Amino acid sequence: MNKERMSLVGELHSVYSICSFAAGIAGNLFAFVLFVSPIPTFRRIIRSKSTEQFSGLPYIYALINCLICLWYGTPIVSPGIILVFTVNSIGAVFQLVYITIFIINAERSKKLKMLGLLLGVFAVFAAIIAISIYLFEPPSRQTFVGYLSVISLISMFASPLFIINLVIKTKSVEYMPFYLSLATFLMSVSFFAYGMFKNDPFISVPNGIGAILGIIQLVLYFRYSKSEEEPRAPLLDSYT
Repeated sequence: MNKERMSLVGELHSVYSICSFAAGIAGNLFAFVLFVSPIPTFRRIIRSKSTEQFSGLPYIYALINCLICLWYGTPIVSPGIILVFTVNSIGAVFQLVYITIFIINAERSKKLKMLGLLLGVFAVFAAIIAISIYLFEPPSRQTFVGYLSVISLISMFASPLFIINLVIKTKSVEYMPFYLSLATFLMSVSFFAYGMFKNDPFISVPNGIGAILGIIQLVLYFRYSKSEEEPRAPLLDSYT
């Protein structure tokens, strides 16, 4: 009887592990869609050899978010969530490439500002690593970095609120691409599930908020996608 129970527990643990891994892999794939989404913008920048009115700030914010979250996913901070490390490592590489292209093609004032911000990001990240290693032991270390990652993720997920407000005001989804909103929603749901499987609120809570915001975006898209308003001129990001 005990053997049967042990076998059943083993099977349930195996299924649980598979589901957890699948959720993490799905999150990585949907995140990759988000990471490559700015490519058309940077093709335009490279062709024109100018950053025009595009802002580099979103990529700076994305970089610091990826760096904090990849540090949270390292075994020295949080054992057993390597898929958080992998997705944010890939994201950090993409953001560094985008920022480099932006700096190369920016005018002098924007170039200097972006370089300063980039150095600031590296300084903050180095300070986070040093503080978490030298001032915190493993259990407290995960809590410290976890709270930082939650703040960073919630800040990132809050950025669509501007677009949501714009869609409601204009009654048009012109500035809210469907597939980008869908990928954001699916990524958030995947990592919410991954966090639940790993019993890690530092992953599940912010991604749960991201999933809710994703639902709102999708509802608004279907609500206003049949709008008959005339198309507007493309919206460019503001200067840095």
